[in-house]
Amino acid sequence: MVKDLLIILEDQPGEGARLGEALGRAGVNIEGLCAIMEGGRGTVHILVEDVAGARAALEGASIRVDAETDVIVSPALPDPDLDTPGVFGGMARALADAGINISLAYVAARNRVVLATDDNQRATKLLQSMM
Repeated sequence: MVKDLLIILEDQPGEGARLGEALGRAGVNIEGLCAIMEGGRGTVHILVEDVAGARAALEGASIRVDAETDVIVSPALPDPDLDTPGVFGGMARALADAGINISLAYVAARNRVVLATDDNQRATKLLQSMM
């Protein structure tokens, strides 16, 4: 099962390399990544399947995991060969109409959308019914 790990890094050259190299040496694949640099710090979200391996690798590189979040990983498009505007808007509207709040969203490798919501179980069922 994939999870989103939150990591805070310094906004300086080499920090992304340090993170990526630590995971690579441990054989942990980064399934998705979102990084935003602001105010001298980088807020980094990584999507990994091997959570224990990722935690061990990062801690071994003196990189602290600040949070671990259960997420939904949904195909962004019913057919990955299509490029369709509005798919995320439709997903977000369906969740909003069901009273489900999105707290985290980013696009991951292989055309997938990563979401954390206040009710992942209901959100998963709703999104599956849309596909």
